[in-house]
Amino acid sequence: MYRAPLREIRFVLHELIGDQQLAGLPNLSGYSGELADSVLEQAGKFAETVLAPINRTGDIEGATWTAGGVRMPETFKRAYAQFSADGWNQLRSPREYGGQEAPTMLGTAVGELWASANLAFKLCPMITQCAIDALLNCGNAEQQQKYLPKLISGEWTGTMNLTESQAGSDLGAIRVRAVRDHDRFKIFGQKIFITYGDHDYTANTIQLVLARIDGAPAGIKGLSLFIVPKVLVNDDGSLGERNDVRCVSIERKLGIHASPTCVLAYGDQGGAIGYLLGEENRGVEYMFIMMNATRLCVGLEGFAIAERAYQQARNWARERVQGRPRGAGTAVDGTGLPITHHPDVKRMLLTIKAAADAARALAMYASLQLDLAKNHPDATVRSAALARGELLIPIVKGWSTEIGVTMTSLGIQVHGGMGFIEEAGAAQLYRDARIGTLYEGTTGIQANDLLGRKIARDSAAAMNALLGDIRADLEALSGQDPGVARSCAAALEAEHLLREVTGAMLTMYADKPEAALAAAVPYLKLCGLTVSSWLMAKAHDIAVRKEPDDPQFYRSKQQIASVFMGQLLPESRSLAHSVTQGSACIVEADAELP
Repeated sequence: MYRAPLREIRFVLHELIGDQQLAGLPNLSGYSGELADSVLEQAGKFAETVLAPINRTGDIEGATWTAGGVRMPETFKRAYAQFSADGWNQLRSPREYGGQEAPTMLGTAVGELWASANLAFKLCPMITQCAIDALLNCGNAEQQQKYLPKLISGEWTGTMNLTESQAGSDLGAIRVRAVRDHDRFKIFGQKIFITYGDHDYTANTIQLVLARIDGAPAGIKGLSLFIVPKVLVNDDGSLGERNDVRCVSIERKLGIHASPTCVLAYGDQGGAIGYLLGEENRGVEYMFIMMNATRLCVGLEGFAIAERAYQQARNWARERVQGRPRGAGTAVDGTGLPITHHPDVKRMLLTIKAAADAARALAMYASLQLDLAKNHPDATVRSAALARGELLIPIVKGWSTEIGVTMTSLGIQVHGGMGFIEEAGAAQLYRDARIGTLYEGTTGIQANDLLGRKIARDSAAAMNALLGDIRADLEALSGQDPGVARSCAAALEAEHLLREVTGAMLTMYADKPEAALAAAVPYLKLCGLTVSSWLMAKAHDIAVRKEPDDPQFYRSKQQIASVFMGQLLPESRSLAHSVTQGSACIVEADAELP
């Protein structure tokens, strides 16, 4: 049974990262910690009572393709109707169009609850928010007025259409065409892997389609972004004729079965009507404007599903009685103990918990940077926050989703043989988590972005600024409690490693870029571990100082910080070695593999 970890989230939001920094900022004048707590309380109830109970049934039933359109499980349709009626679609959008204008930090916290409770359901409002962001950033006033209110209310949903069979990460290979038709365009071609590209939650879906106008330049510089409604929208906002777009199939997938992954065909009956969003040939540029928020939304899924795996494995272990570990004594009646008493099971559970806590802290810190970059009145603060937020986003997306895969696998291991049986539920979490490292750019793509567009672009200025703040913070804390001192010492060692490795990566990227790219994923993981170790050391310090206020909670925070330093952070040494010494063997290997 899933329980929303509200105390854990509030600790990170209020005590560790400090949402007080947002109070009074332009556009966030109504935000307060009390408001956040109220929102989280209601979100937690919805996650526990509406979304979590249908997670398993959604996995079994899945979405169904029919010639008339995709059909969703009835339980999901009812949940979406309640989700929209309760106003959850509106959380992060501007008040001007009916939104509540909550900060990204709060959106991240609430998004964790949806992803933990029911990842397949969460993807629909997530991808709609991406479409909303695109219209807000790139749409004209008429388009915004026409589409945003109903997207934000949840009356309609939105999608992003990028991928084609020959154009995955290589968007320059896109073949979907846009043909001028007076003041609009007709779209022809096929898109694949479109999340919630069709469903029966709502009467309309607004597809945002990346396509090439006939005669435009080849490659990514010739791509434009188009609004292609499933049902055309009249000038008065009412629905008109069905557009020439249809779902021809949905994919059979490893996980997230209740999230329809669609193949969409455009123009089979003469051309799907589309409207240019922004300027011609700037489609990819517009996509990257929204990429920070999108990748953050995907990144949080990693620790959200790790949290769910932890809860499920812990509950199983508390009830599963098997033998008595050495040192536990001998029972006269021969009875055993719950497997939580077995040291290796305890190790696995604590490791999952520590990883989820660390990744949550990292995502929330990145969210703060995006909020400051958008809302702070000081231009210098905005600029520094944007640089730091952009640096952290590929780390959050890449490292956190890798954490999700590793920790849900460990959750299966806690269950023993039962973990391999679908009815236990642990296998679904692993299957669902597996998509996180793939969509919105694989871990390798995130690592390449981190190295090429972030580290190399500014000669590691943003990274070195972050590392300087980390070192100063840790040195200020290290003279306190002995446990805190040990955590700080471990985090300082990781900071020193990352600083040295970053310098080596810059040199390698300039002299032998293929070697640097071969080391990019280990480098990204090193970044995730190191920055998280700083936040976990800070959490350790806060927990020591506040222990009298809530002894049980704060003692557990100290223990989890120690587990992170002892069980997870030591991997930083092997990662550093892999970056500086291990990439040569990859480069030297024949591309035509044995």
